[in-house]
Amino acid sequence: MTAISVAVEGADLHVEVDGPRDGPALLVFSGARCTTGMWEPVLGGLVDRFFVIRHDVRGTGRSHAAPDAEYGLDRYADDAEAILAHLGVGEVLVWGMAFGARVALAFASRHPGRVRALALFDASVEAPDPEAQKSGAKLAARRRAELGLPEVARQPGWFHHDDEETLRRSLAAAYRDPDHSRYAAGLTMPVLIATGDHDPNLPASRRLQGLIPGAELTVLEAVGHGSVMARPDLCLSVFVEFVDRQARGGASKEP
Repeated sequence: MTAISVAVEGADLHVEVDGPRDGPALLVFSGARCTTGMWEPVLGGLVDRFFVIRHDVRGTGRSHAAPDAEYGLDRYADDAEAILAHLGVGEVLVWGMAFGARVALAFASRHPGRVRALALFDASVEAPDPEAQKSGAKLAARRRAELGLPEVARQPGWFHHDDEETLRRSLAAAYRDPDHSRYAAGLTMPVLIATGDHDPNLPASRRLQGLIPGAELTVLEAVGHGSVMARPDLCLSVFVEFVDRQARGGASKEP
């Protein structure tokens, strides 16, 4: 892993890159209160074939923001565009989870020429329900136990932020206008939506699918909110299968 800092208007962004520089570029967006570390459970399955670009959104993790910094999904999307320009990267695959799916959707809307394919996990364009997310996560964990599936040990570093005040501002700004359906309009790239069967975002994911022509929806078994950290192997296989199908010309999944 190589870590760099990218200066943008009002912020210094912590960026991490992994994998072959000549491989397909993959830009990932993390969940709320998560840092780049949340991708560690799937990183080993990505770095052999993708040039993976992770970053902490301004004001979160190790990305710092000025006192008068601008926050919001449009700003976060444009920050990501600045990272790609700094790295000299052209088209990218995009994968976002939960809060990161909102940022990924905004990025695809504002910079569609950059995006080869878009994967939105735990997706919603409506106001979040944290209590329902917690309840769903508990039910999903019980179901995984019934199935004999191992739990992933979450590491403290996945949730460490240098500045709790700018973290609060960063998240609050994104939810100030909770209806983010405007970003779905006009998307033409291949889109995968993948959401857990115990995630309260599933009904919103279904509605989002209806807003994006041709979008496909995969329901993840025994998964609540925070899918990539709950069942990383499943999420990785669903994502890679989607990307491989697009490389073959976008053939539909087998029934």
